Amino acid sequence: MQDFHQLNVWKKAHGLVLRVYKVSNELPSSENFGLVLNLRRSAAVIARSIAEGAGRDSDVEFATELKKARAAGHDLEYNLLLSRDLGFLTGPIHDELNADVLEVRKMISGLVKRMSTAPETLR
Repeated sequence: MQDFHQLNVWKKAHGLVLRVYKVSNELPSSENFGLVLNLRRSAAVIARSIAEGAGRDSDVEFATELKKARAAGHDLEYNLLLSRDLGFLTGPIHDELNADVLEVRKMISGLVKRMSTAPETLR
C-alpha cells in the first residue's frame, strides 16, 4: 500500500481529469448526458483506478487496477476523437488532450512493467 498522491502517474492523470472537466463545460448542453458524461467518467476512472490500486494490499491487485486505468485511457481517447469529429472540440484542443492521454497510458504501462520485473522496489 502506498500514498497515491506521491505517484507521478496519478498526478498527471488527475491533471488530465481537471482539463477534461474544464473543456467539457464548453460542449453543448444537449451532450450533458452523452459525451460530457462519458468524457468525464472515462477521465476520472483513470485517476480513480490508480488511486484505488495504490491502496490495494498486493502488487498483483495494484497492477489489475492499473490495467483498468489504462483501458479507461483508451475509452477517453475514443470519446475525445468522437467529440472532435462531431465538431465539439477543436483540433488543437483534441490533440493536446489526446497527447496527455497517451502519456498517461505510457506511464501506466511502464509502471505495470516495472511491477512485473521488480515489485519489491515499488513498495
